[in-house]
Amino acid sequence: MRSLLASLALAAFLSPALAAPADFADLRAKLSAARESLVTMLVNKDKRGADHQKVVKDTADAVSASLAKLKAPPGKEAQFKELVANWNAFKATREKELVPAILAGKDAEAKAIATGIQKERITKCQQLVGELGG
Repeated sequence: MRSLLASLALAAFLSPALAAPADFADLRAKLSAARESLVTMLVNKDKRGADHQKVVKDTADAVSASLAKLKAPPGKEAQFKELVANWNAFKATREKELVPAILAGKDAEAKAIATGIQKERITKCQQLVGELGG
């Protein structure tokens, strides 16, 4: 009996845990922080230095790291897959187009990206996080 309990405990420890609603609530907060750090950079020219660039990168990386650890709740695999795809598109555009436009002083271009496709993507991410329990 003792070895059965030990085996079950070990199996539970080693198997990937299902994401709890708190995990998705934490992800929602990280998504908001990532968006806010970028908006701060966009609207405040004094927040475009190396220190704030690091904040922008770190907040995005925190979302990616959280997503990498999460699993889809049962029956919500499609929503989770869509969330990951939207986040990856958001992050790629952020790194390859939006941040470079901000740093180059192309504020009108950056604002168009931020209030256009990026707003749609982050809104979709937040919606999907809600559907997933966050």
